[in-house]
Amino acid sequence: MTTMTYRESVRAGLREALQRDSRVFLMGEDVGRYGGTYACSKGFLDEFGPERIRDTPLSESTFVGAGIGAALGGMRPIVEVMTVNFSLLALDQILNNAATLRHMSGGQFSVPLVVRMATGAGRQVAAQHSHSLEGWYAHIPGITVLTPATVTDARGMLLTALEQPDPVFIFEHAYLYPMEGNLEEGPMAVDITHASIRRPGRDVSLLTFGGSLWKALAAAEQLAQQGLEAEVIDLRTLRPLDRDTLLTSVRKTHRAVVIDEGWRTGSFAAEISAVLMEQAFYDLDAPVARVCSEEVPIPYPKHLEEAALPTVEKIMQAARSLYKGAAT
Repeated sequence: MTTMTYRESVRAGLREALQRDSRVFLMGEDVGRYGGTYACSKGFLDEFGPERIRDTPLSESTFVGAGIGAALGGMRPIVEVMTVNFSLLALDQILNNAATLRHMSGGQFSVPLVVRMATGAGRQVAAQHSHSLEGWYAHIPGITVLTPATVTDARGMLLTALEQPDPVFIFEHAYLYPMEGNLEEGPMAVDITHASIRRPGRDVSLLTFGGSLWKALAAAEQLAQQGLEAEVIDLRTLRPLDRDTLLTSVRKTHRAVVIDEGWRTGSFAAEISAVLMEQAFYDLDAPVARVCSEEVPIPYPKHLEEAALPTVEKIMQAARSLYKGAAT
């Protein structure tokens, strides 16, 4: 195995994609001369040239639309939207074009587009740059939504996404970029159709994705010291959702906590909860618990931001609450 940061893994995936397919090009704000807002494309302009590393104007609707057009024309564009909040300016292109053209053309057209964007809070970038909107995008038929949480997935999911005939949206939690991890040996591309059991357990299922995975794992470690063995499931792909892995876990543990950095109301955690109630109701020994962000714009002050987000302690409290009045 090779140890590298999440950022380095994303960069490795981008470089491999550009090297192996001349149709692949990267476009977005500051991806060229500046080297990417998060340094994921640092040095690429010199290495691959301005035809394949394209700096764009500050107009998300325009360059996402250009990416859709390039994909329709046979290219394999990777469009980088600086942060998820800016993607809202491109929602018309995403919802009404990228996600619908295959359907509206009767299958005659496909849009092999990959869109990457940074998501999430925890870095003191205040209310306008701390959104977790993955659940919004998972609501849209016609696209695939990926949330790589590990170094291996950060590289491999990108390479698999480029093999898909339809649009793929990759949400990279910005808090993870400096995180170090081991890049697993094996094929460069990874499976994007299944959730992953990151820690086996028997007492409660912790279901999560993206940056919250590491909080869930830390909570599971501390819960184990208290005699509660938590199973941690990394959803990895929000659309299409791997329901089988979630249901298998909950049918074993009989209890579930869903951790989602999105706001509680209308959250993706609510969708997971509904799936479990519809398909595993009689396997549950307690109601599904949810740990989400507080219903406020994410604050700037560090102590308030921390209080607004899911935390290890909140996850542990939710897991323990499922055992009130029951023997562990």
